[in-house]
Amino acid sequence: MSFQAYLDTIEDKTGRTPRQLVDEAAAKGFGPGTKAGEILAWLADEYGLGRGHGMALVHVITKGPTISSKHVGTDGVHRDESETLWLDGKATKPSP
Repeated sequence: MSFQAYLDTIEDKTGRTPRQLVDEAAAKGFGPGTKAGEILAWLADEYGLGRGHGMALVHVITKGPTISSKHVGTDGVHRDESETLWLDGKATKPSP
């Protein structure tokens, strides 16, 4: 599953866009330097997210929407279309 696909699935599971969740995390004081366990516990308690989906959000909350180019443009199962993740919801995501 691509990084972006994780974020899209999180939106389906929570009804909130990744950006809304990042903003909510910031309001709770989560950001760069926050331990993953704290964020994972909040996401599990509040939204029922498991570790895999939670870790995708941990990355975005603590490091921002840029990811490694390792899988960008590849044809493997983890491929992403861009080094920048789309956080504003599937409905507004530009076509590739």
